[in-house]
Amino acid sequence: MTRLQGRTALVTGAGRGIGRAIAEAYAREGARVGLTARTESELADAVATIRAAGGEAIAFTADLANREDTRSLIPRATEALGPINILVNNAGVGSSADPRPMADFNDDFWDLSVEVNLTAPYLLSKAALPAMLEQKWGRIITVSSINAHRPALHGCAYTATKHGVLGLMRTLAIEVAADGITVNTICPGPVKTRMNDARIAYDSKRLGRSLEEHERLQTPIGGRLDPEDIAGMAVYLASDDARMVTGQALNVCGGVMI
Repeated sequence: MTRLQGRTALVTGAGRGIGRAIAEAYAREGARVGLTARTESELADAVATIRAAGGEAIAFTADLANREDTRSLIPRATEALGPINILVNNAGVGSSADPRPMADFNDDFWDLSVEVNLTAPYLLSKAALPAMLEQKWGRIITVSSINAHRPALHGCAYTATKHGVLGLMRTLAIEVAADGITVNTICPGPVKTRMNDARIAYDSKRLGRSLEEHERLQTPIGGRLDPEDIAGMAVYLASDDARMVTGQALNVCGGVMI
């Protein structure tokens, strides 16, 4: 499969979970892939897996809660890989890291959530745009959440930032629609990731359910999604097949948003 042959992608939050699944899928489709995350060991394992399968990948350790790391990421990736054609804003901070009612919400956690979930996609997209505009081709894909459409109890920062990034990307989509650049958002339902594991544990305890029962009830189809379920949509949006798809918030949620 070579739908992304000759393209260069940068995927944030790619050490594990959804980001890693997207990076691996892009490499299988022929893209050169830059992977970034905070944990060097996770990145090294992901890169080794891609290379063992015949793909091309480079790791960039970065903490998107650090503004300097965020600002330097596109220049670092461009120097190593060449101009970035495809940017996937996947890194995020979930509500499960510190769930609280708004009356008791942690202000520092609010600031962290805004920085990683909203400001980092803004800065990275802004930095990647000049090369895409010059080439008259680009894909910016942001992984949001179904909580871009509905609230997450005890997760005001997560809900607000996921709503916010949807508006940000829709605004960018209309600005660059005539320049060969598409901008879309994927809104996953509950996915089997470390971040969602913590949310499942929190909600099952709050509701008095077993973990098994609560997980089974997460989607009408039954259970949670796998990271690879999101990767398929990310490949489609990055490909020429999706050249007429822009400004969309695409739910991949097992039927939650029916």
